[in-house]
Amino acid sequence: MRHTTQPGRWGGPWYRADLAELLSVSRATVYRVLEAARTHPRLRPRAGSDVLPYVYRVTKYDPADRDEHGSYVGTEPAFSDHGPVEAAYLQAVAAFAEATGVDQLAVREPEIGGFAHFGLEPPVDGYGLAGLFPAGLAGFHDGALVPTAVGLELVRAMLRDNGAWCRLEAEGAFAVHVGWDQYLYVGSSRPCEAALTRTRALGLFPESLERSPYDFAPEDPAYVQRPADADFWARLHWTVSAHRAVFLEEVFAANASRWHRLTRDNIEAVRSKLAPRSRLAVWPDLLTDVDTAMAALPDEGLVEVIWEDEDGRITSTVVDETQFEAVTSQLASARAAGVVSMYAGEGLPLFTAVLPDSDGVLHARWQTEPTPSDRDWAFLKTLRRGQVVTGTVTSIASFGVTFVDIGGFTAMINIPELSWRPFSHPSDIVSVGQEITAEVLDVDMVRERVPLSLRAVQEDPWPQVVQRIGQVVTGPVTKIMPFGVFVRIEEREDGFEGLVHSSELDESSEDVVEVGDALTVKIIDVDLARRRIALSHVQAPAANREPHD
Repeated sequence: MRHTTQPGRWGGPWYRADLAELLSVSRATVYRVLEAARTHPRLRPRAGSDVLPYVYRVTKYDPADRDEHGSYVGTEPAFSDHGPVEAAYLQAVAAFAEATGVDQLAVREPEIGGFAHFGLEPPVDGYGLAGLFPAGLAGFHDGALVPTAVGLELVRAMLRDNGAWCRLEAEGAFAVHVGWDQYLYVGSSRPCEAALTRTRALGLFPESLERSPYDFAPEDPAYVQRPADADFWARLHWTVSAHRAVFLEEVFAANASRWHRLTRDNIEAVRSKLAPRSRLAVWPDLLTDVDTAMAALPDEGLVEVIWEDEDGRITSTVVDETQFEAVTSQLASARAAGVVSMYAGEGLPLFTAVLPDSDGVLHARWQTEPTPSDRDWAFLKTLRRGQVVTGTVTSIASFGVTFVDIGGFTAMINIPELSWRPFSHPSDIVSVGQEITAEVLDVDMVRERVPLSLRAVQEDPWPQVVQRIGQVVTGPVTKIMPFGVFVRIEEREDGFEGLVHSSELDESSEDVVEVGDALTVKIIDVDLARRRIALSHVQAPAANREPHD
């Protein structure tokens, strides 16, 4: 095994290091890196649904020089000769592309460099991409279309282990994957007999396989990556307004990111310059004074240090504990800095997303470790206004709002939505731990809020109250106000109350009535829209009085 990997923050940067550099890396870090190598997805066969019917492993290794376990025991070196053998590989790829009818390829899941490099060849400046993309490294992004000639140069860079890697694909027709130790996998929608003959003539050995071990498959097929759509940008604007400033991390290739400090004034300008299909992570404002940032460094482990120079430029670097002293001196002239853990599950951003294509469809296959906000977003996408849900009351706030857990998301019920009938406190209607059924009033994707209504799933008793207009009832006075008194017109604790305006009170009782007194009144009006009941004491003759319901 020539290479190793390190799982990274929110789903996936992996890192390499030259063995000669191990003395500059702590033993604990090396062990963490080596352990990660055993299970990293790029080092094991992957299952996927989009498999080309003709797949060949093309190598310089003669099958006759393999032991009973399939391991190569011949003398061919595990690195590129930068000469005729490398040229043979490239000619073989060109032959398969021609046989398939492909003249351009798409870059998929690009990766650049990293923290560690265990290759047999020294790292190359520019990762072997120099001159291949007019936009520089940012042009090496998912979905970038390149002519076959450029695709072959990318294959060359991967064969030489220059530090860049990607899948090269023509969807549904062709694929080229470069593996460790000069193993190359070509997939086609056609049998390509002429290309096979050409490959053998070049001195290489093509072997038929069911699939490439480097076929893409998601780590979690059930996980849906959030797209950077209108809802995402609306939430980002709202978050910037709430926090005044946030950081946007733009990852255009694994291990290659650009940081942007967002304010209300520059969001759209930054958005217009993002690389296509980038993975985006929104962080709170990470920057603080340099001394505070350096004090936050852990005792050991990988971290990304972000800093802002005197000109406002944002820079970042990945270091471990052996390099903390060096990076601290590097920040001497920085005006602010921040530290983010590189380990999955630590220091998660506020929320993440992936840029869709211009057609609005999310073609990128990146996956990130979902944040709590990302999980909430995925759940909210399943809800709709008017939907009836079941949940458990988790708390009742001091300001009266009731919080309900619905499938792991906390929804809310405002006081008016608890019941059609009057009550003094939410605890009169619900209790913590109680399971309830309620209706979704709205799904706010920007603020990630879901208001519910408990009363919406109950029968509305107010139409029945309307039918009682003209009735004369006797009920207790519940409140006395400067403009009149309230009287309960039903014989129950949560009975409806109506207002007897001062003008509708008998002059003889106006100054002597007290809370709790029984008062005979006539129901003279019910405002169904505003849920108000008008009563009259003077219009309720004693001869027509009847007990209240």
